This record gives sequence, structure tokens and C-alpha cells, in this order.
Amino acid sequence: MDSITQIPGILAAHATNAEAGTGCTVILCPKGGVGGVDVRGGAPATRETDLLRPEETVGVLHAVVLSGGSVFGLASTCGVTEELERAGIGLDVGVSLAPIVSGACLFDLAVGDPSVRPTASDGAQATHAALQERDLPPEQRSPLARGNVGAGTGCSVGKFAGPERAMKTGLGDAVEQLGELTCGAVAAVNACGDVVDPTTGSFVAGLLSADGSRIAGTLNTLLGEAADNFAPPIPERTNTTISCVVTNAQLSKAQATKVAQMCADAYAHTIFPTHTTSDGDTIFVLSTAEVPAAVDIVGALATRALERAIVNAATSARPAYGLKAACDLQ
Repeated sequence: MDSITQIPGILAAHATNAEAGTGCTVILCPKGGVGGVDVRGGAPATRETDLLRPEETVGVLHAVVLSGGSVFGLASTCGVTEELERAGIGLDVGVSLAPIVSGACLFDLAVGDPSVRPTASDGAQATHAALQERDLPPEQRSPLARGNVGAGTGCSVGKFAGPERAMKTGLGDAVEQLGELTCGAVAAVNACGDVVDPTTGSFVAGLLSADGSRIAGTLNTLLGEAADNFAPPIPERTNTTISCVVTNAQLSKAQATKVAQMCADAYAHTIFPTHTTSDGDTIFVLSTAEVPAAVDIVGALATRALERAIVNAATSARPAYGLKAACDLQ
């Protein structure tokens, strides 16, 4: 199993506008799953995160939307909600079905065309595409595309010294299994800092050297600048890594929230620096609640999957919008 689309009960697809440099990614659980969330960045753009708190009464989640477009991209979640209703998916509230859709957006307006953002039509398009494989056995479903697609279309990292030294990243997907327990992760990586492979400690993508031949590293540059200037010009509110972890573990809302909190370690292991005032870092958890498992084991396995997805978001990206990608430095 190498994609979240092959996890029973989970569907996913993208809407991509490569010319404008933006898009959205939809992760569906048509039968309804258990959701949790952890928001650690200082500048989030989110929808229906309060609803996922353990003390709130709605106990089901039908979709998670990861989108570009900054705050404007939240419109894509409306299209997902409407398309799910048309498909007969949602919480029965007596007079209608109410699909429960959570989402988060990242800032990609600095590439492509900043006047074009993911719309309700884009969200509906991605949802329709995902539902086309609803009746297929999981092993026959198409793997979720990676790199410059969906929410990853306009992603970049290493932006501390300006766009001329930043690098292109995108959207990554990874799955980890332990017996019957499965944890997968999707991540759109648009961080202020650098991406590091935690298995080797090596840079994958980040702030380039002045001549563009290597990765100089955001933290080294940031601390060097801070020695002379205690208010370095970090681009404000223009960065974010947004992710969705999916699992077949039996989780309550409180347990799903704890798993999301544990998965924040994946950001700390792969992104330097992370959770800054200029990032809107958010992690959703969506559980199909089928396999009994200890929460700590689920959290550890999910963290490993998210680490791989973040690295995959960098290694699968291709150069675009004047930005180099990891493949250019190999």
C-alpha cells in the first residue's frame, strides 16, 4: 500500500490550476469517520476546527480539504459540502443531510496568478473525481498524485531571504502499516523554513545559497542575521504546512486529537524552523475506526507516515514559477 486512496473507506483527489499556481486536495470518508485536529502555527486559515474538539457534540467527519489561495481558498470547502450533499453523504439532521467538512488553507498567492484562488467549483470538481472510484476495491484505486498538484501546486519553502532563494515543494503522500493497523498522511508543504530528511539529517529543500548551487539553510541564515538585526524580515503570514492523517484505528474524538498532537512531532523532525508566527501549521486526523489499537502506537506510526509525506512533498516537486526543486540539486 503506497497511497491513502488504498485505505478502505478513504477517497481522495485534486483540483489543480498549474497556470495560476494553486489548487485544492480533498480527502473523503463517505461513511463518516472520527476527526481530530491540532493547530500550532501562528497564522492559520481554517474551517470547522472547533467542531472537532472532543467536548463538541458532532462526532462525525466526512471530508478534509487542503487548499491554496490563503483565506480565499476556504471557498473550496463549500463546493465539497455541496457535492457531498448531492451524492447523499452527510449527517442526517432531519430536514436534510449536512456533510461535515473541515479544511485549512495555505498562502500560495506569491506564485502564478494571485487573483486566481480555489473556488467552490474546484472543491466540487475534486470531490466528484474522488467519488468516481467509490465502488472500486481499494487496491484498484488510483494512487493520489504527488508534487505540483492540488494544494501543493504553489507550495515553496526557504523564503526567509526572498523568492529568488526559495525552492519549490508540493504535496506528499505516504502510508505506514503495522499488522492490520494502517496510518497514512497527506501534506502540502509551504513552510517558511527548510525540509530535512529525518533519516539522514540532510537538507531536501530550503533556502538556497546566494549562487543557487546548494541549500544554505534557513536557521543558519536566520541566526546569522539576528546577530546584527534582532527583527529579521521573515515574510509575515505567507507560509503554512497543512496535513491530513488518515487511519483505520478505532479512535474517539479525544484520541484523534491526541494523535494529531503527537503528529506535530513530524513537523519538528522535518521542518526547521517550524510553527513560526508566519506559519499556519495545521494537522487533521480522520479515522475510519475499524482496528483496535493503542493510541500511543497509532500516534507513533502516524508521525512516521507524516514525516515521509513531508519529505515526499519536497522530493516529488518539480521546478516551477522560477523556483528550483530538489531534483535540480541532485
